[in-house]
Amino acid sequence: MIEKKYKFSDGKIVELTTAEISEVESREEIEAERLAKIKYKLDRAESYASIADQLDMQYWDSVNGTTTWADHIAAVKAAHPKP
Repeated sequence: MIEKKYKFSDGKIVELTTAEISEVESREEIEAERLAKIKYKLDRAESYASIADQLDMQYWDSVNGTTTWADHIAAVKAAHPKP
């Protein structure tokens, strides 16, 4: 069911046509998808350890035969999947 929407035209408030409502909803969906892509990138960037800390993890993983760095990266990717 299409919800009624309105616009301001020639100094009056008029109801949008079905075609105009579909166009608005399509644009809103595209914008929501774009924002979701940006949000996931920002969330991931905030969750990753600093580059210095990641390099340190990689060094100690090579010395100790551990997977600390790979585990960290996998956890961030799992917590913030691509939309």
